[in-house]
Amino acid sequence: QVQVVESGGGLVQPGGSLRLSCLASGFTFSLANMRWYRRAPGKEREWVATVTTGGTTAYVDSVKGRFTISRDNTKNTMYLQMNSLQPEDTATYYCRAYSPITVWGQGTQVTVSS
Repeated sequence: QVQVVESGGGLVQPGGSLRLSCLASGFTFSLANMRWYRRAPGKEREWVATVTTGGTTAYVDSVKGRFTISRDNTKNTMYLQMNSLQPEDTATYYCRAYSPITVWGQGTQVTVSS
């Protein structure tokens, strides 16, 4: 079964950190370009970060310098290290394999609140 499963969300205070994980199965992870997205309450889903098969990364401006995307092909896992979290980062975070296949995860909730 082709799937990606997110984990690592939770409640954190402003200024805190979390690391999200995305475990892939059912396809050759090392050949898949990967992305993180998020959907905040009442807003459209937005792209957050990309890591390609070659390790090239890209970020939405609002998270540059705070978030780091990475991947470990030996573990079929992608990560999102989130530092200096702010209330506006509160959202459901989704993992997606987008090329050459497309598969979405179910999401993991991140809440930043004091």
